[in-house]
Amino acid sequence: MRAIVQERYGSAEVLHLGNVPVPEPKENEVLVQVGAAGVDRGVWHIMTGLPYLGRLAFGLRKPRNPVPGMDLAGTVSAVGSSVTRFAVGDQVYGSGRSTYAEYAVAPEARLAAKPERLSFAQAAAVPVSAVTALQGLGKTGRVQPGQRVLVIGAAGGVGSYAVQLAKAFGAEVTGVCSTGKMDFVRSLGADEVIDYTVQDYADGRSHWNLILDIAGNPSIARLRGALTPKGTAVITGGEAGGNLTGGMNRQLGALALSPFVPQRLTMFIGAVRTAELEDLTRLIEAGSIMPPLERTFPLDQAAEALRRLAAGKVRGKLAITV
Repeated sequence: MRAIVQERYGSAEVLHLGNVPVPEPKENEVLVQVGAAGVDRGVWHIMTGLPYLGRLAFGLRKPRNPVPGMDLAGTVSAVGSSVTRFAVGDQVYGSGRSTYAEYAVAPEARLAAKPERLSFAQAAAVPVSAVTALQGLGKTGRVQPGQRVLVIGAAGGVGSYAVQLAKAFGAEVTGVCSTGKMDFVRSLGADEVIDYTVQDYADGRSHWNLILDIAGNPSIARLRGALTPKGTAVITGGEAGGNLTGGMNRQLGALALSPFVPQRLTMFIGAVRTAELEDLTRLIEAGSIMPPLERTFPLDQAAEALRRLAAGKVRGKLAITV
């Protein structure tokens, strides 16, 4: 089958179209004929092997899985012996491995029925980013109706879902982004948009009950200065910690400080599960959120999609059609 392949770590130039065997699903896995695959920062990290700490999971000298990709949407082609929720022909979406290919496998526990109103490309833009936003606001952030929520990185993949979800949960939402993306963040439903190039959200004039910091770089002190006295800051991702650890130093520092201050400082690592996907499906079918899909690329242009993502040009999400 056709697939995007990389034999070493590096920039998008390491990706090329090749042929690999169709994978065999394990007993708890589903083989999916891929209709589309999502493009997200996690794929970039695995492609580059950065931060280096991540290579303990990705592979020390080269990628453990030579075919990149996590998000997918497509049609069930075969199921493992213990799979009970899906059958051949079902349309599904979720998270698997090596999804930049014509076929990919995914654990049954990370799949759900594809929302009927979405195309494969739209559905593939949901799983990792939307589940991360949902877990950051809900289980971790404990958002409540009427709260003031600040989303740092509101124009990105996770942030564009976080703005929509926070509004759906009844919060008053402020999004932080660059000048050229302000109209996009407004279109997501943000009540206020801050251009970080000209305005400092931590200048002490405004305070928020909940801050979701996505791949940002503000210090813990600046986050605390923008919170209400009993507010919560949730940190996920982060590109400011250098090539060794990424943003983990800041996240672990927040956890260490939190017991000694009145505000709640926390972090989490998102994990795609069926329950959250089904929650998102209900919100999508109700029209409360929609995938902010900016553009699609054919499989043989996956490298270009990753280049666009790395350049910071994307508003919302990209997907690769197979």
